[in-house]
Amino acid sequence: MGNCWSNQSDSSAGNPNSNTVANHQVSSQFSATSGNFTRLLRNTGNSTSLGRSSFSAGNSRLFGASSSNTFSTSNTSTSFGGSGVSENGRSSQLVRSHEDFPNGQIFDTPNLRIFSFAELKLATKDFRNDAVVGEGGFGRVYKGCVKEKIPQNRCGELVIAIKRLNSQSRQGLEEWQSEVNFLGRLSHPNLVTLLGFGQDNGELLLVYEFMRRGSLENQLFGRGSTVRPLSWDTRLNIMIGAAKGLAFLHSLEKKIIYRDFKPSNILLDKSYTAKLSDFGLAKVGPSADQSHVTTRVVGTVGYAAPEYIATGHLYIKSDVYGFGIVLVEILTGKRITDLNRLREHHSLIDWVKSNLLNRRNLRATMDCRLEGKYPLKLAIQVARLALKCILSEPKYRPSMTEVAETLEHIEAANEKPTDNKARATHSRPAQQHGRPDGG
Repeated sequence: MGNCWSNQSDSSAGNPNSNTVANHQVSSQFSATSGNFTRLLRNTGNSTSLGRSSFSAGNSRLFGASSSNTFSTSNTSTSFGGSGVSENGRSSQLVRSHEDFPNGQIFDTPNLRIFSFAELKLATKDFRNDAVVGEGGFGRVYKGCVKEKIPQNRCGELVIAIKRLNSQSRQGLEEWQSEVNFLGRLSHPNLVTLLGFGQDNGELLLVYEFMRRGSLENQLFGRGSTVRPLSWDTRLNIMIGAAKGLAFLHSLEKKIIYRDFKPSNILLDKSYTAKLSDFGLAKVGPSADQSHVTTRVVGTVGYAAPEYIATGHLYIKSDVYGFGIVLVEILTGKRITDLNRLREHHSLIDWVKSNLLNRRNLRATMDCRLEGKYPLKLAIQVARLALKCILSEPKYRPSMTEVAETLEHIEAANEKPTDNKARATHSRPAQQHGRPDGG
């Protein structure tokens, strides 16, 4: 969950620029998890709940009548107290397939499996340090393997990622609960799959599909022999996938505001497909008669929209602002915190206009690891889209559906022979399409 900050109106509020989150008194909350998981899943008691009462009656439908997205409800044959999670045995389909539902689907209840602590301990060889693949505000993330019957997998092992919360973590029960209620019920090609959860003696664990390429943050800003520069084609593909993930959340009848869009929360599979992860701060958006939701300010410095920081008013298009910031980072190869120092007293909007929309300055501003292997015209189009996303007034920002469509049009132009020929005249031959970054 990264380096987050929180600004509360009560006396316990921290400095909103301190890069910390509010303490949820995790140790005292842990005792509530040691017994009844059914109560934990049902009694969320906050606006992040995706319980049946959050949706229209009957089929718990998330999509509005005008939506073109596919939706589906699913009931598991073996349920845990009616919660829809499997217990004492394997789930009939631990790994969800997105082929039949390329536009996403919604389950009536969390479609998850309960893992025993012993099982996850064995999967990670007693949570050894060399199994750690990441660490954030929630706790450490481990790579592990579990025995599982998987089609076309002779070894019978499933590689998983296990997020383990400890009592010293500043993020706790509420975030864990939010993750289960959101990711446990939503399925989309550009959302990471939450497979299940577990608990033991004050520890909370979440189990995900393993994402081989790690986070966009590591691929974009990391160094070392295991990190290869992202090509222009791959960056476009990642941006489109992330945009589709957000567009899906925003298209639901009960819209979901992601609230923490940043490179560390964008995970990449072996083909560099982008998948949004970490729904600990996600929130159900405004109802039909409301323009915004007022909430305590949480998120990550640099990515949170200005109206949210100033007023606590959260809009669907607050996510669009964060997406625009990530677009700027993908173009420049620099973190937003570094760019904020570079721009000195100029606004970010003015800096983007001067450095990314100006042809003379663009080449010097683009990520040097691209080695000039990008179409100048299309890079400017992406920069122009980023500028629209970070406009001060939310109502003037495009929707995420419009963002995704714009990026797809840019990708289509990127694949035209004329554009590829123009790109080759400015640099050495680009990598072959279909084998991004040596993957």
